[in-house]
Amino acid sequence: MSDTPATESDLTVLAAQLGRQPRGVVAIAARCVCGNPTVVHTAPRLPDGTPFPTQYYLTHPEAVAAVSTLEARGVMKDMTERLAQEPALAEHYARAHEQYLAERYALDDIPEIHGISAGGMPDRVKCLHVLVGHALAAGPGVNPLGDEALEMIRGHWTPTRCTCPALERDPDAPLSTDPDSLAQEA
Repeated sequence: MSDTPATESDLTVLAAQLGRQPRGVVAIAARCVCGNPTVVHTAPRLPDGTPFPTQYYLTHPEAVAAVSTLEARGVMKDMTERLAQEPALAEHYARAHEQYLAERYALDDIPEIHGISAGGMPDRVKCLHVLVGHALAAGPGVNPLGDEALEMIRGHWTPTRCTCPALERDPDAPLSTDPDSLAQEA
């Protein structure tokens, strides 16, 4: 986990990304190579008292669009079927669910959502945005289906290349950390 505190600038970018004021921000769980938020770590109870199980919320517009395309293609149904057919995958996904819960319980254990993670974990795939957000926040190898979805969108979006609007980008930040892209930028 690489949570970093959210700055006022982060909150401004999040509002632009979401088209509304962000709620319950605990930290920024993953950032674009330019420094902008990609995943926000959200409190398990929003300021208005609403229980909120989605602690890793994907905010980067290009990532959200790419994942939405996967969802529209029916990838969630295929992944859910694989969970029933591949015991090792199901076990790994169940461990991701347990880690997700442990991280949320470290913030607070909300009775209304106790035992409920997000994205359909541990036995189905309901929301790829959550799984990708978790994969980006936790790092490779934690959420196998989030990692798979990241690989599937690599041609459209990758965390190693900035696709933020120019007005939101730090002018001194690199546009890529991908070695192939860095060679092309030079």
